[in-house]
Amino acid sequence: MINKILLVCTVLVLAGLASAKSYSITLFEPSVIGGTELKPGDYTLELKEEKVVIKRGKQACEAAVKVETADSKYSSTSVRYSNGDGKYHIQEIHLGGTTMKLVVNAN
Repeated sequence: MINKILLVCTVLVLAGLASAKSYSITLFEPSVIGGTELKPGDYTLELKEEKVVIKRGKQACEAAVKVETADSKYSSTSVRYSNGDGKYHIQEIHLGGTTMKLVVNAN
């Protein structure tokens, strides 16, 4: 019975890990995403379906994104900004080593 419980727990944990993909991202400017301002530095980016979670230490923020596919792989991770109000608002994130482009929903 205990073996069955462990097997079920292991399958659930692996399924949870498979659904969230992690990437590293470096922000060189103070950046705003999902209404949260992030300081420059290295972050972990997790893609969960149509949401992105950006974390560093205890700080985390979440934003809705649309995942698009490019024609070829991005050679490095890059961030595209808008700067209408004097702040750098993240519009797109191109994930290096993949063909994924994350377009941030403007809400």
